[in-house]
Amino acid sequence: MLIRELAEQFEKQQLSKYATLSSETKGRLIDEIPCDIRTDFQRDRDRIIHSKAFRRLMHKTQVFLSPEGDHYRTRLTHTLEVAQISRTIARALRLNEDLTEAIALGHDLGHTPFGHCGEVALNDVHPNGFKHNVQSLRVVDIIERRRGRNGLNLTDEVRDGILNHSGPDEPYTLEGQIVRLSDRIAYINHDIDDAIRAGVLSFNDIPKTFIEVFGDTSSKRINTMIINVISNSENQTRIQMSPDMYDLMLRLRNYMFDHVYLNEIAKGEEGKAKKIIKTLYQYFIENPKEFIESYDRYMDTEIFDECVKDYIAGMSDRYIIHKYKEIYIPKFWT
Repeated sequence: MLIRELAEQFEKQQLSKYATLSSETKGRLIDEIPCDIRTDFQRDRDRIIHSKAFRRLMHKTQVFLSPEGDHYRTRLTHTLEVAQISRTIARALRLNEDLTEAIALGHDLGHTPFGHCGEVALNDVHPNGFKHNVQSLRVVDIIERRRGRNGLNLTDEVRDGILNHSGPDEPYTLEGQIVRLSDRIAYINHDIDDAIRAGVLSFNDIPKTFIEVFGDTSSKRINTMIINVISNSENQTRIQMSPDMYDLMLRLRNYMFDHVYLNEIAKGEEGKAKKIIKTLYQYFIENPKEFIESYDRYMDTEIFDECVKDYIAGMSDRYIIHKYKEIYIPKFWT
């Protein structure tokens, strides 16, 4: 029996009846011969980790633009924290950890440079708008290339989890629902940590209600939320927190929006960041020849402004700044 078949057999014997089994996947956009060693969800995880878009996450902003310290979260460290929280919950509920991890690692591949302000800027200038979850799916379906073909050809379950980790619709798998909730648990708590480090918040600024219920450290707060998710999702057909705990978490999220995400210190450079993105977008729209020379995956069969959007959304913070300087900052004679 192949190693993959043993893994699939293990899933059937050990996982919850609510788990998504890799042997019962809805499949890929293009059929493939199964791997002898890895399950389909394990292959998806590996394809995401080895993608260029995943590597670029290390140089993309989470909340604070161009932070001086080494310990602020980036989009990559956020992704890893979401994956860790997600796997903890999936393991406790005996759901499919490989599927959960693949979704978690791919959920933010479509994020722009400069964090959410970059998303807002592209949404303002691109005719069809911009949502990072939709772009994340576009990254794995079209933009990344594998063996000379567009897209990573992921399973439907992973694609659904990536698309619906945010937005109005929930993933149809419990594993995808875990990632959707873990994403919030992760960013609320690590953004508190980063905000205190940046001097945007002090510990004493955080309302006592949140401290009394969730805990007085980041690890305690995350642990409290995880335990609540597990206890309220066991043997259920939906991943959820208790209504009172979920409401309190949303109140903490709103507090973070008011005091951190919209804070003048955290947003101090956002005007400049938005200008860079909007200016470059318009420049490439008006200079298609130069864009085609810059964007190595341009094909004339694609809609031009979609390609410009893809190019800018895929840039890291430092690359888009370099590109802006290259085009707009005068060079000195040597």
